[in-house]
Amino acid sequence: MEPKIINKTDNGKVMHFCNDSENAFCIMTITPSTIRAVLFMLIGSALSVLTISGNLLVITSVIYFKQLHTPTNYLILSLAVADLLVGAVVLQFNIALSVKSCLYFGDLVCKLRRCFDISLIITSILNLCCISIDRYYAVCQPLTYRTKINGCVVVIMILVSWTLSALSGFGIIFVGLKHFVCEGRCFLFHIPNSNIYGSVVSFYLPVIIMLCMYLKIFLVAQRQARSIQNTTNQSTKSGATVSKMERKATKTLAIVLGVFLFCWTPFFLFLTFNPMTNYSAPSPLNEILVWLGWSNSMLNPFVYGFFYSWFRAAFRIIISGKIFYGNFTNSKLL
Repeated sequence: MEPKIINKTDNGKVMHFCNDSENAFCIMTITPSTIRAVLFMLIGSALSVLTISGNLLVITSVIYFKQLHTPTNYLILSLAVADLLVGAVVLQFNIALSVKSCLYFGDLVCKLRRCFDISLIITSILNLCCISIDRYYAVCQPLTYRTKINGCVVVIMILVSWTLSALSGFGIIFVGLKHFVCEGRCFLFHIPNSNIYGSVVSFYLPVIIMLCMYLKIFLVAQRQARSIQNTTNQSTKSGATVSKMERKATKTLAIVLGVFLFCWTPFFLFLTFNPMTNYSAPSPLNEILVWLGWSNSMLNPFVYGFFYSWFRAAFRIIISGKIFYGNFTNSKLL
């Protein structure tokens, strides 16, 4: 169904409507233009392609190279799958919505779009929580790490993360919240307080827990570093090498968390305080902040490639096409 664009005046001010019916008036918050369409097509398509290709590299690396078959990397794999789905599903839909401004989608499609959006954000947060738990045991309790964080435990973590996020995302839309579907633009209106409560439960609380865990890890790592400097025992030095590798991995994954916070915190702050100001914030600001959040899915593979030498080596082998001409599964990555 093609929406009809209707122009109306309100006290001399031109208002653009996507559709006009007995039940709903859908006001276009952003008037479409050729420049806007081209800009979003270029930026959105580039972001989507980079997100999909970058996370495919991460997924292929972890699955193909046996050296990367570790509990930590399986959690990274789960995070990369969530990021890949953002690029392949969420971004594609929102590119069309941002360019066209007036698109007609049925009630079910609107709900599914929002469900995927919310579910994948929560999946990323829960995967980051699992990674912080993994790092806590690796650095703070290294002697019991391999018994407490093994393949079976990691699989359970991943399944719980995806199940909870799916139940949360689909439950919020289909069960708990009042919604209003605009006939001319895919739009869902939620109870204002639900944005605040949802942000606290799904974002602020997990982030505070993760930050506390990484602070604990940092303090323990500092204490270990001082202890290593004061010892001359050869066996301890051998153990120190492993500890140093774990600390480096922890630092890199802390950077992943930092990038996530940089991308998503502005949007969740906007989501929290906008209802308090009676939704007075301009719509383009909301659009910019949510696109900044989605860009996080593109940035993670760059973080792995920049800070992890073994991921960097794996990326080179895959991009060069060597995996198609030989068996490199047991290759020693740098």
